[in-house]
Amino acid sequence: MMNNENRTISVLVDNEPGVLSRVTGLFSGRGFNIESLSVGETLDPTISRITLVTSGSPLIVEQIIKQLRKLINVIKVVDLTNTEFVEREMLLIKVRAEAASRAEVLRIVDIFRCKVVDASPHFYTVEVTGSESKIKAVLDLLAPLGIEEIVKTGKIAIARSRK
Repeated sequence: MMNNENRTISVLVDNEPGVLSRVTGLFSGRGFNIESLSVGETLDPTISRITLVTSGSPLIVEQIIKQLRKLINVIKVVDLTNTEFVEREMLLIKVRAEAASRAEVLRIVDIFRCKVVDASPHFYTVEVTGSESKIKAVLDLLAPLGIEEIVKTGKIAIARSRK
């Protein structure tokens, strides 16, 4: 049996309509799920960076990367998985914050260096930015207090600079 590990792939593409559809079509056409997807302009507004996370055997993922490199609007494809890179995700959490639990929510927010970005009489909306493990830890601690809703970005990643 082949090893199916999460793979973080960075794709530089022309910033044009339809490019994202063609890139994601390579995955769906082969029956692979994209577990995380984030797209945004680079310093050059004519170029976008797609950061995606997928899982599959190394052989299948390598085939997908080769296919990505053949697409006309693709400039560069880098599998960051086996390199040193920095990654972040952002999560907005609407958590119950009644009078009895407000102090506990604020303690958790402080410990993890999060931010309360909205407050109402019964809820706080908390912004969490960090690694997947940090986000999971915050969710685990806030869950008993009553999470009403969450919204999560895709992972973004950048290769570390050479030392």
